[in-house]
Amino acid sequence: MPDLAEILERFHPLVIYSFIFFVKIIEVAMATVRIVLITKGEKLKGSIIGFFEVVIWVVLAATVLTDVTNDPWKVIIYSLAFAIGNYLGSYVENKMALGTVKVEAIVKKVYGKKLSIALRSMGFAVTALDAYGRDDRKEVLVMHVPRRRTEETIQVIRAFQEDVVITINDIRPIYGGHGILRK
Repeated sequence: MPDLAEILERFHPLVIYSFIFFVKIIEVAMATVRIVLITKGEKLKGSIIGFFEVVIWVVLAATVLTDVTNDPWKVIIYSLAFAIGNYLGSYVENKMALGTVKVEAIVKKVYGKKLSIALRSMGFAVTALDAYGRDDRKEVLVMHVPRRRTEETIQVIRAFQEDVVITINDIRPIYGGHGILRK
């Protein structure tokens, strides 16, 4: 049975470089999504992706390390693909918009009730807290929103008050409450 070095000798270097480049991008993108899934509490999905990620990594690392001293381009292509894979993985994860965010909006008291009603009509659970700002009464609206609906939520809030203060934080899965939360 031929070893890896003998197999790789059969291919043109551009084919090997292309293989390293594209497979490394896929592997790193998978790693990015895996990490996000695990931090969001999706351990099983993250573990399944991790299995395939390691299989790809082992084959790829063996390919890069075979005769690397005579072909340093493998390292450069591998490194470039790693960087692009990180970018692509972040982009894919952002498009997937996994998880839930906590949105807090500090609005003028006069807008609080109507805004709470509007947000609730969109299916969000809203907790309103009385607050005092420097110059007037405020209301702090606290919501847990699916991450894919963050921008929509911000637009609704800004439609009521343009100079609103909004903070957004990623959160782990939540238990209890109303709406999107786990039971």
